[in-house]
Amino acid sequence: MNHLLDYQRLANRYFAIRHGDSLANQQGIIVSHPQNGVPGYGLSDTGRSQVLEFLDRDKQLDAAMLIVSSDFRRARETAEIIHRQLDVESPVCFDQRLRERNFGELELGPDDAYARIWAMDEISADNRPDAVESANQVMTRVSELVSDYENRHVDMTLLLVSHGDALQILQTAFCKQDAATHRQQPHLETAEIRQLRLR
Repeated sequence: MNHLLDYQRLANRYFAIRHGDSLANQQGIIVSHPQNGVPGYGLSDTGRSQVLEFLDRDKQLDAAMLIVSSDFRRARETAEIIHRQLDVESPVCFDQRLRERNFGELELGPDDAYARIWAMDEISADNRPDAVESANQVMTRVSELVSDYENRHVDMTLLLVSHGDALQILQTAFCKQDAATHRQQPHLETAEIRQLRLR
């Protein structure tokens, strides 16, 4: 379910950042279960540098924004660097709806398994091979988060700190397209900041 389908315009501005390069990225493994991703597999030194580099390039974010982040360590550390670097006034908000897509039985396995899951997504956004969270399930939770913030705030700038698949699917929700098409959205590099625009 896409909670943004009925919106013609949004009351707030939304930006997304994918966490910086992580220890899981460097090891080439999937870390998507909270028991592994919340306490462990934080940012690599490269990832910390990436966050600072992208912040230096982007001039649209400032201390008045609200940062909402996944509670996975790699996202949390990304959010904390941004909060500190920009001296953001409000504390970081952590929301489980921005967590990594749960890749089920593929946990801690090689990350080349993503391609097979994405191919199954294209067949149906409800597919759940290997007990992977479906694309539709991810779309429901990430779009619900945006809808909730629309009901709470007006004229705010929000930065959503999350993960590759969650943000691919969130972009798809903003475009009001089927979750099965999420790989057609422009890919977010690690630590890349992008404004999300409703279509």
